[in-house]
Amino acid sequence: MLFGDQFIGLLGSVPSWLATIIMAALPIAELRGAIPIAIGLYNMSPLEAYFLAVFGNMLPVVPLLLFLEPVSSRLRRFYILDRFFGWLFARTHRNHSERFEKYGTMALVMFVAIPLPITGAWTGCAAAFVFGIKFRHALMAILGGILIAGFIVTISTLVGISFIDLLF
Repeated sequence: MLFGDQFIGLLGSVPSWLATIIMAALPIAELRGAIPIAIGLYNMSPLEAYFLAVFGNMLPVVPLLLFLEPVSSRLRRFYILDRFFGWLFARTHRNHSERFEKYGTMALVMFVAIPLPITGAWTGCAAAFVFGIKFRHALMAILGGILIAGFIVTISTLVGISFIDLLF
């Protein structure tokens, strides 16, 4: 049995609305996984799936934005972790600073909004921390990105389901 199947099996013991929120709050699936499962597996309405997934995806954002810096500072006391964070921050700045300088917080909105692996709210919080985006601006940008990504994933899920229904 695959990990995803085991995970969904574990969530089978909780109500589908809560399972959707939990899936959307997790760093791997986020709403990109929660919405298709809510609509396709739990037979939720697209609107219900969208709002539950957006809510769940926003749950970890405030704690992440508030605590990434203090946790990072504590971890940087250790030589190996200090080297790792130094490498990570330098790499992130090298690969993305031009976009963030050019587009500001809109770059963060676009980054979170693109429904691809490693471009969700969790990574958006890390990017906001690395680029020193103020809490209020980061929170609004990440929320905007989540709302857009949720819309894209919901529409894509509905189109995919319609296409599958058309084939069979």
